[in-house]
Amino acid sequence: MNGALDDAELVVRDAISVVDEDGTPRRTTRRFPLFTKDTARPEGGGRAAPGDAPAPARQWPMLAVLALVGLGLLLTAFDAFRIGTMLIGAALVGGAVLRWLLPGVGMLAVRSRFTDIATYGVLGLAIVLLALMAQPNPWLELPFLKDTLHFTVSS
Repeated sequence: MNGALDDAELVVRDAISVVDEDGTPRRTTRRFPLFTKDTARPEGGGRAAPGDAPAPARQWPMLAVLALVGLGLLLTAFDAFRIGTMLIGAALVGGAVLRWLLPGVGMLAVRSRFTDIATYGVLGLAIVLLALMAQPNPWLELPFLKDTLHFTVSS
């Protein structure tokens, strides 16, 4: 023996996560196997369309949100800062709505449903509000913010 193990000498000490020829899994424990024989599905890998649909059709919610964010970034790059950032925020709010309404949203589902909705919604609303209050000539003025600023930076 020259240091290399043959397949006959390989001893597996834990359950392996492969499927038998009849389709039943052989893995009997939740512990990770010593030797990986297959690939685990990603956390957000649930399908939003049937399995026979092509990959972009299965992930349409994530692609819709990414397309709106990309369009918002493009508008921001072409000097439409306020409209572009509002579109980015609206895309995140739209992602929260999709996560709330649809049972399967593909890779848009990252965490639990509540956490995803709260994260997308709060970040989207914050981005929209900040875009509306951006200087110069804000579209939304909150008078208590100006009073707070004068109170904290009084000389």
